[in-house]
Amino acid sequence: MKARRITPIRSKPQDSIARGSPRRAVSVWLAGGISLEAYGAMAERLAWEVSEPAGRPPTLVLYDLEPSITIGRLGSRADIDLSDDELRSHGLEVRFVGRGGGAVLHGPGQIGIALFAALHDLGLGQHAVGSYLELLETGLEGAVRGLRCGAARDSGAHGIFGRTGLLAAIGVAVRKGVVWHGGFLNIQPALELQRRVKAAPVAAGPGPHTMGSLEADVQRRVRMPEARAAVVEHIVDAFGFPGSHIQSGFPVPLRESGRGTSERRSRVG
Repeated sequence: MKARRITPIRSKPQDSIARGSPRRAVSVWLAGGISLEAYGAMAERLAWEVSEPAGRPPTLVLYDLEPSITIGRLGSRADIDLSDDELRSHGLEVRFVGRGGGAVLHGPGQIGIALFAALHDLGLGQHAVGSYLELLETGLEGAVRGLRCGAARDSGAHGIFGRTGLLAAIGVAVRKGVVWHGGFLNIQPALELQRRVKAAPVAAGPGPHTMGSLEADVQRRVRMPEARAAVVEHIVDAFGFPGSHIQSGFPVPLRESGRGTSERRSRVG
């Protein structure tokens, strides 16, 4: 296998120069399993609540998305090497979603990471999306390294890479100075189907374009609670939040939403 072209530390975006400190503590929710429909409804509500002048503080949700495949702005159906019959046999719905990034296979052993915040609450300018992505990736890279796994970033694509492929896929959305969604970190998923979904763009270089996992990289057991704790610790540290309030469950009552939305979004990642 050819070596991936890696730049372990990406240069800081120019807009990070004027960064201030986050204004408020982050509210952290250690949630459980959630359907695509319920997640979409929750995300819409949280994005609205954090956008209000005296609204919800920055909110970090760690969740488990139901088995499915979501496709962001950089992906397409061609990235999924599974026929419609195979998708049905595995019970996998394919959904184009309002985030950046490519195609991602979801299921047990993966942590969904979503940060909802107004950029000014993160100490960033309204258009400083590059700085936001840098901080998010720094936090995820720190979490991977904190779990004693090698991690690197590629100059050609967002995400955290390891020996077995993409360990953390990035896919965020931004609307009127508010960021939402985040990424997906593979801890211990079955890799057979992961190898048939191309999650990293061709620009990421000659290495694997599919997702690997931390356990496959380190060849030992990685406990999910330990992984969640590492994600929270390093994201809080990367953004420099003045504090964190950690709770179990979901931040809003869950409900199923209708498919699709007429609202336009700017998607990056």
